[in-house]
Amino acid sequence: MKLRLYFATVPLALAMLPVGAALAQNAGFQSIDETREAMQRALVERQAATARAKKLEAAAALASQAAEKTARQAAALAARIQESEAGIDAAEARLAIIGRQRKRLTAQLAVRQKPVVRLTAALERFSRRPLALSVMRPGSVREMVYLRAMLASTVPVVQARTAALRDEIARGKALQREAEQALAALRSEQRRLGQRRTELAALESRQRIESRQASGTAGREAERALALAEQARDLDALVGKLDQAGALREQLALLPGPLIRPPRPEQSQVVSNAPSAAPPASLPPAGYQLPVAGRTVRGFGAPAGGGQLSEGVTLAPRDGAQVVAPGEGRVVFAGPYKGYGRIVIIEHEGGWTSLVTGMARIDVSVGQQLVAGAPLGIAGAPRPTITLELRRGGTPVNPLEYLE
Repeated sequence: MKLRLYFATVPLALAMLPVGAALAQNAGFQSIDETREAMQRALVERQAATARAKKLEAAAALASQAAEKTARQAAALAARIQESEAGIDAAEARLAIIGRQRKRLTAQLAVRQKPVVRLTAALERFSRRPLALSVMRPGSVREMVYLRAMLASTVPVVQARTAALRDEIARGKALQREAEQALAALRSEQRRLGQRRTELAALESRQRIESRQASGTAGREAERALALAEQARDLDALVGKLDQAGALREQLALLPGPLIRPPRPEQSQVVSNAPSAAPPASLPPAGYQLPVAGRTVRGFGAPAGGGQLSEGVTLAPRDGAQVVAPGEGRVVFAGPYKGYGRIVIIEHEGGWTSLVTGMARIDVSVGQQLVAGAPLGIAGAPRPTITLELRRGGTPVNPLEYLE
């Protein structure tokens, strides 16, 4: 009986190993080392998104104007969405790691279980020999006593030789518990992500209602931007034209307003109408960040095909990931552009310009003032790529050198 109870635990533990379809592994992970790197990267990105969200939430609480408060709240929600997305990435990577470990453990148990099962079956046949058969054969009772004594001495030996097998079974049970915890964390993050996306959609709807009064001017500027996009031969030419328009806009903003006629004309003085040329700032936009969390697939200056070099950084986020503004600035272009999907071009102070390309949906419009981290839109599916380009005075620079 003792032997039967002991070996009955082997198939029971093996039956507990599978979790089912919930352990869907990420097909993009080629090795367990790559999976661990992805999990670690996601945890770092989650921590960074949490810090950004807290900072933006504090700024929103201190904002006195309604428009600024709403903008900060939207940026904070976008950061919280990226926090949940990174949490989901980490949970999926953890499940993938556990799945690989469980698969390997199951294979090991299957190999080691075969001789144990054969031995168990043989011993069980002897131990279950009916007493009636023993009475019908001379000497059977004595043989049964010897058999019982042999089994009593065999069980400790079998237990000692199967110690490693029992350790692996215990490891399988631990992996089972770890997988259940990771799955619960994944589902929790997915629920939280859905709630935050709903909150952001409601907040963006409120922003659009509040900004309808400026829709006429913004609409005309958007039409001009689209016309420039049709005329430009490539993205560089479009950015150049937008930079020229931005410089002209700054010059017009520096022009003095109308002067009131003084009560005594003899006291009039000559006022120069020439705008003071502000020196271009050498510092990038404050709080500059990547627009999306994900794996880097092409760095700045890497070969981009056709003998060209990459003028930005290309990231591979999760499907439908939240995309945010890399820095504070003004939207000068938002829409589709040939060969780049839907793009957003942001004009920063001091001659800096950011380009975010490859989006599936855009949630901003031309003329809109953005805070750093404001929601721009979402990435597509499947296997989206988002590219960030940063330019200083029209010259591409490596955005990774200016991240905070």
